[in-house]
Amino acid sequence: MFMTTMTISKPEPAVSDTAPHHLRDVFDALPPLPGVRAEVIEGKVILSPLGTPEHHRMAMELAYELLPLSRERGWWQSAGGVSLCIEGPRDSYQPDYLLAPADCPRWGHLELLSSGIFVAAEVVSPSSAHDDRQEKPKGYAVGKVPIYLLIDPIGDEPGVTVYSKPVDGAYTSMTKVTVGSPITLPEPVGFELDTSIFKG
Repeated sequence: MFMTTMTISKPEPAVSDTAPHHLRDVFDALPPLPGVRAEVIEGKVILSPLGTPEHHRMAMELAYELLPLSRERGWWQSAGGVSLCIEGPRDSYQPDYLLAPADCPRWGHLELLSSGIFVAAEVVSPSSAHDDRQEKPKGYAVGKVPIYLLIDPIGDEPGVTVYSKPVDGAYTSMTKVTVGSPITLPEPVGFELDTSIFKG
């Protein structure tokens, strides 16, 4: 597993009239990077592996579990591959799973706008542990994502945490259970999730 971090400072305006004036300009100019997840987190471009088969299985299990609900309500979901623009700082996240309304607003052509989705979920891996546990709860709250679901199979005790009710850039509610126990995804979802689906 690998992770590469590049810190890119905003260029001085005097360099060129065509020079990028925001980190997003630099990020958006990156060429396609097959097999790599590229994100902007806290002012850094983060390149990380796409994850193990087990990692992807957990994201897919979540998608299967929520499929009847999403079909009933006309929502759509993605298990990886869809990027999210965090409103405000314009950071770019690529959650392992997201649930959104069919008319979710977008940032440009490729990214959904964070405040328009219902759930963003991350599956913790060794290369993403710090960002998923420390940075992304802050980023998703800043972006007004109603629910951040953290699936942590590599902790001392594998667990699932639901962060909700973002206020002024921070989640005001947090519920954690060990894998195997039920946990509630609050409104706007309103669903009791059986976390035994995340057992190895």
